[in-house]
Amino acid sequence: MDINWLRDFTCLARTLNFTRAAEERNITQSAFSRRIKSLENWLGVPLIKRSSYPVQLSEAGQQFLPMAQETIANLTDIRQTLRAQEQGHTAFQRFAVLHTISVNYLSQRIAEFEYSIPNLRVRIYSDTLSTCCQLLSDGTCDFLLYYRHKDVQPVFEERQFARKDIGTEQMIPVAEASAAHSEGWDLDGSNRTLIPYLGYDPSSFLGSVVDQTIGARTPPLSLRYMDALTEAIKRRMLSGSGIAWLPESVVSKELASGNVTQIGGPDWHATLTLSLFCSLERLDKTGEQVWNAL
Repeated sequence: MDINWLRDFTCLARTLNFTRAAEERNITQSAFSRRIKSLENWLGVPLIKRSSYPVQLSEAGQQFLPMAQETIANLTDIRQTLRAQEQGHTAFQRFAVLHTISVNYLSQRIAEFEYSIPNLRVRIYSDTLSTCCQLLSDGTCDFLLYYRHKDVQPVFEERQFARKDIGTEQMIPVAEASAAHSEGWDLDGSNRTLIPYLGYDPSSFLGSVVDQTIGARTPPLSLRYMDALTEAIKRRMLSGSGIAWLPESVVSKELASGNVTQIGGPDWHATLTLSLFCSLERLDKTGEQVWNAL
């Protein structure tokens, strides 16, 4: 038995797609398929119905999934506890978090907690949304912090975890002020001159939010640049390359200074909810303090 087989299986159970699961696990599809087959051989029963599309868990797979998730979580927890005891330290509080939230929110809050929570030690896993969700599901992380939006479906089984909504912020279309003024960029105006647009991958969470916000409207946007990282899109926006939808916290200083301006009215805004997830029963005393403080 290899714990990676269990991680592979839980990832496949979530995605129901061998190609996507292999990409998330950062191995080739052929190697991923062999590891799933090895797990099935070890158990002696098929876990996957490969004849359907998308693939489905067999009855045995459905029975085995919660056990696999619990085993991964328990092994991860005991490993962290034993290592912490050996080193004479309290365990790390492990966060899986989107890069944008880590930079613009979490790092500041953790700095505040260092004065109120004794011996706090934190490890941040900053990655894509799908990877962050998998880290929490696998038990590799204690907390998951990410954005939610009313019109975008959750990307993992939220009901399995405790959830706390920390607050909301607006995702707004912005541009470098001098470029916007000189070019006359306006989402609401009658001028239909194409506006260079800096966007997210449409399959990403923030890309889905922007698509839902635009809806059936046809603003004069011409996609010029696409990136997965909010900070990279922000840099392109600040250089005057076009407009971008960004969380307000990402550009709050630039908006206050006047270097960045909003493009269009409130109808082009999207409300993001910052949500924290965890398994309460797996938190140690320090983790409970962090949960209560956030």
